[in-house]
Amino acid sequence: MHRSSVDTISGTADYLICPNCRKALRRQERKISVSLPITRGPSAFIPEKELVPANAVDERTTWLVEEYSASGRLDNITHVMSLHPQYLEYFLRTQFYMLRMEGPLPLHYRHYIAIMAAARHQCSYLINLHNDEFLKTRGDPEWLKGLEYVPQRLRNLNEINKLLAHRPWLVTKEHIQSLVKTGQNNWSLAELVHAVVLLAHYHALASFVFGSGINPESDQDPPNGFRPEPVNNFCACDLANDNTIINAALTSNNFGSTDSASELETLMERMKRLQEDREDEEASQAEMATRFEKEKKESLLVISAAYDDDLVSSSTASRYIEDPGFGYKDFARRGEEHPPTFRAQDYSWEDHGFSLVNRLYSDIGHLLDDKFRTVYNLTYNTMATHEDVDTTMLRRALFNYVHCMFGIRYDDYDYGEVNQLLERSLKVYIKTVTCYPERTTKRMYDGYWRQFKHSEKVHVNLLLMEARMQAELLYALRAITRHLT
Repeated sequence: MHRSSVDTISGTADYLICPNCRKALRRQERKISVSLPITRGPSAFIPEKELVPANAVDERTTWLVEEYSASGRLDNITHVMSLHPQYLEYFLRTQFYMLRMEGPLPLHYRHYIAIMAAARHQCSYLINLHNDEFLKTRGDPEWLKGLEYVPQRLRNLNEINKLLAHRPWLVTKEHIQSLVKTGQNNWSLAELVHAVVLLAHYHALASFVFGSGINPESDQDPPNGFRPEPVNNFCACDLANDNTIINAALTSNNFGSTDSASELETLMERMKRLQEDREDEEASQAEMATRFEKEKKESLLVISAAYDDDLVSSSTASRYIEDPGFGYKDFARRGEEHPPTFRAQDYSWEDHGFSLVNRLYSDIGHLLDDKFRTVYNLTYNTMATHEDVDTTMLRRALFNYVHCMFGIRYDDYDYGEVNQLLERSLKVYIKTVTCYPERTTKRMYDGYWRQFKHSEKVHVNLLLMEARMQAELLYALRAITRHLT
């Protein structure tokens, strides 16, 4: 017998029953906090048998970890990323350069900035990791008590940290000017670029941590073997957090079928048809602009109703941030003034951002560029059970959909492809991982591309992470360029 997603206890409307755990909840008890048992292995979403055993990783990966891992061991993030060793090499090299090699910022500053960035998404995994690294680089333990204990110049990064994490389109040249103005607490442009790269990197890495269900390291485990969840995180009890909205999105898709086999075949057919249509007829620039605006507005409808409430930070994270209630708001909200679309041909990574960041923070541009290109071009020419498949169209749709949610438009891209290729449950997942990563659930992860391999879903997370980082950098570097001119 089909059970309603919401049951009401007989005789009163004051209680609701969760359809999963059958727990009775007062209506006013919604948005509770629960503790979830830690599953074994590096990821709570990926079965351990699907990952390469730690003692069986290839020699190249072992060497990379020894040379470039911050911890010097195969941590859980690296373990999951090792499903894609070609990408892992560029990731570890870039992160090592930002954290350990010669650069504008002192080492302990770098780890503290990583903590501040991770705290915007309540990412205790990264906070704990960099707490340890901060102390190893002779950082003052007092600073770990909270922002009121750090130098004013570090506290001055709060505003740009907040904006980049949640609404990067609001960053202006005035924010840059306020940080580099003369005075004892000012930042040089080189220092600021280093800080911005770190902030964007760790915001995006928090998306990967939550999107891939990364478990705490064994030495991060609380003594009772349970992980406290942030107050507003979607928990195992769907009803407690209004997850019925999510359920509706996950049980329907714009392919018109919930059967995973037919879902895959439909996606393959749509890719083939889009390729044929592209060869037959090219849309006009006006039509392409219209399709972008339509997709941007439709992204408003993807789970945003579930997120109108403010975030409540966990106690660990809250000490490192100010204005914890500030979160993502849709770029094109109804009835509000919003910034003009960021047109990629006016300011792109390839033509503008790369050269600026490389000039102010030597060689980081090359490392970032290699990382962006590698994840974007990464392919094994497979899709679930199919081989010899050109997945370029799908990878571009994933990357461009993230940028679309941040108001960035590519004039040469037909955004009609996004709606054809990304079904609704995948859009729910993308938006959550990119904009509210701390609210990602295993149900969301399991709910899309059900025939696909876990390695393919990790590739999706890598694309989302890099697309998000590039979007943040584009807005920040554009603001710096405007300050310079």
